[in-house]
Amino acid sequence: MTLDILGIDLAKNVFQLHGVNAAGRVVLKRRVMRDQLLEVVAQTQPCTIVVEACTGAFTWARKFEALGHHVKIISPQYVKPFVRRQKNDGNDAEAICTAARQPHIPLVPKKTIEQQDIQALHRARQRMVNHRTAVVSQIRGLLLDRGLAMPKSITCARRLIPDILADFNNELTPMARETMHELYDLFRDLDRRIGSFDKKIERVFRESEPCQRIAKIKGVGPKTATAIVAAVGNGAEFKNGRHLAAWVGLVPRQFSSGDRTVLMGISKRGSQHLRSLLVHGARAVVRTCTNKTDPLNQWVNQLRERRGFNRATVAVANKNARIIWAVLRTGEPYRAAA
Repeated sequence: MTLDILGIDLAKNVFQLHGVNAAGRVVLKRRVMRDQLLEVVAQTQPCTIVVEACTGAFTWARKFEALGHHVKIISPQYVKPFVRRQKNDGNDAEAICTAARQPHIPLVPKKTIEQQDIQALHRARQRMVNHRTAVVSQIRGLLLDRGLAMPKSITCARRLIPDILADFNNELTPMARETMHELYDLFRDLDRRIGSFDKKIERVFRESEPCQRIAKIKGVGPKTATAIVAAVGNGAEFKNGRHLAAWVGLVPRQFSSGDRTVLMGISKRGSQHLRSLLVHGARAVVRTCTNKTDPLNQWVNQLRERRGFNRATVAVANKNARIIWAVLRTGEPYRAAA
């Protein structure tokens, strides 16, 4: 039995294997349990193992590579079109094999343990930020129900809520005031936890040379730099900067046919977190570009006047993604246009 590609449908307990030879003929179909998987793969001759990007995919990829196999990770959206008939584990594993044999299917960048650690920091921080937003929104709603309006800003919430709670001339009853105190304490605790995550991300940023290099780009700070490096490593899985920008979802959606080409809003594919960080950084660049004469700010000013603030922001985010790829791939420092 000569295996060329082994597709594995990953799961929690039961794994489906589907292997084909160089001619595409099926030579292996097997269902194994979690504790048997590594033993079965170790007994298989070195080949290309393909899995879908999912929870645990990067960990399994490292284990398979340690056994001498070459591992590819494919996004589920590129596997789904090759699923024949009904969906089940066998058909999914077969579809993974079929997708891997296509020359144009892009791969998901593999991640080291260190990259996954950084991503965990970002995800945990974002969870805290979402909780904080929800708590502040609830406080605002409850106060508005008592006739006390407050702006949406987190900064305004930090300043105004203590004043409202200290004012005994408003319509808050003792019970309502106690409830608001509890919610405000939760808000402050979340603030503290977010600050702790910020310090950890800053420490990772200071210790990472690639992060330091891409942070020289206007609109890229420690959070964006660490998130990008954690997600794409050195960018080797992308052919060029445009592919990275498309992977993040910063290119137009197409709805074209024949001679009619229609470009719509950005595709918003890939990581929403990365896209948000790049767009927020680009928004700061566009907002502060007025009256600056260097080539980049002149280009941003002209684009802003011609296409508006929002389109200029996305264009800068797209440009930054391309520059980031170039800096990561070449290993050279960022050099601003003269």
